[in-house]
Amino acid sequence: MESHVRLANGDTKNYSEDLRETELAVIDTTGEDLDQVTAIPESVLRHSRVIDHWSLPFRIVVRSFYQNSRLKMLSKAGEGARPIANQGPGAMIAVQLAPRAIAPEERDVPSAAIEILPKDGGSLGTWLVSDALGEPQTFACGGRTWIITLRPSRYYKPYSVTLQKFTHEKYAGTEIPKNFSSKVTLIDPERSVNRDVLIYMNHPLRYRGETFYQAGFQPDDSATILQVVHNPSFIAPYVACVIVAAGLLVQFGFHLVGFSRQRRNAIA
Repeated sequence: MESHVRLANGDTKNYSEDLRETELAVIDTTGEDLDQVTAIPESVLRHSRVIDHWSLPFRIVVRSFYQNSRLKMLSKAGEGARPIANQGPGAMIAVQLAPRAIAPEERDVPSAAIEILPKDGGSLGTWLVSDALGEPQTFACGGRTWIITLRPSRYYKPYSVTLQKFTHEKYAGTEIPKNFSSKVTLIDPERSVNRDVLIYMNHPLRYRGETFYQAGFQPDDSATILQVVHNPSFIAPYVACVIVAAGLLVQFGFHLVGFSRQRRNAIA
């Protein structure tokens, strides 16, 4: 499984993001210290009509879902274009169905129209949620303040990574990268780990069954992009090599013993 972590200088994150899957994040921001997040996977949005979660004072009705979409302002969408939402910025946006992304460097832009129905009755309208919308949307329900946003799926970890410094060197007179690296601080309270690590090409960070590779950076060098590969069976090739080596040693031992016996018999 692959995911990515985008870090600007000084940023700390304890999660990575999947660039192929999204989730609908419903966030209760009423608390002073902590936000309560309910994450609904994209697969649920695709296949469910009504989402009724015990932690939410409202139901979510999926009116439409687009696996890949293009968003345009109504003023530029052409005659006859209609919004699929009546609340928030989505009321001024037209959504067009787009073909699924095929090329490895392309990705789908999922969008959905969802209606918020308080469990005590009524409706808070229909909202557009999309991976292409930059800002989360806010509404009030049950005496609490909520945010909804469709974002890349997050994989949380029991440790965090902080970017201390990103370095990007280029060949003189060109824009061709010569070297780029990320100095990060790895913090794991469970294992009392707090250490600095330099991640650069062919020198990844390996920790808790995951490998962090230096994958890229923002064009203006404002942030680094680390690729996270989860491979719980990474040790299997090493075990296989040990087994093969042991088998060769045993086979060599049998041949050596047989050869020694033949030689002793010949001498006798």
